Amino acid sequence: QVQLVESGGGLVQAGGSLRLSCVAFGSIFRPNVMGWYRQAPGKQRELVARISSTFRTNYADSVKGRFTVTRDDAKNMVYLQMNSLQPEDTALYYCNYESSYSPDYWGQGTQVTVSS
Repeated sequence: QVQLVESGGGLVQAGGSLRLSCVAFGSIFRPNVMGWYRQAPGKQRELVARISSTFRTNYADSVKGRFTVTRDDAKNMVYLQMNSLQPEDTALYYCNYESSYSPDYWGQGTQVTVSS
């Protein structure tokens, strides 16, 4: 069992920055992939960014060059630095954990709202 707790969401003006954090508790298997997904009202959940245990990263085209995903395995944490935020980035952001040794796990989500 893995529990994921996100923090760092909030309200920011367009062009601003936020840093999301996610801490994982429980039976953490490695290698794994941790990442961030988001879901806006009326839309499907989509990948934002993910990072593997070997620090390989994937980003949605819409956030490349603006968002950076990092991880700290000593603290079981994954971060999402979000710069140059735009109103279209407004969504509920979810932390995700994937491993070949367990089911996928999701956090409860943290709201990011970008005002124009």
